Amino acid sequence: MAQVNKETTIGELLMTSGDKIEDVARALMEIGMHCIGCPSSQGESIEEAAMVHGIDADLLTEKLNAILNA
Repeated sequence: MAQVNKETTIGELLMTSGDKIEDVARALMEIGMHCIGCPSSQGESIEEAAMVHGIDADLLTEKLNAILNA
């Protein structure tokens, strides 16, 4: 069972998503994180990315974990 937290980087999230990568990418795109393929975003934590996009990091982490563990 995959688990991420606010300190997980976007790069780590995508690399460990396995067969859920499309669902994870879709969820990020739906909330306005269109730069998931950008090299500079790969080193950003989920918390940093959420802050830049005005999103609650705890809610985003919960959503991502729900996708990864579905």
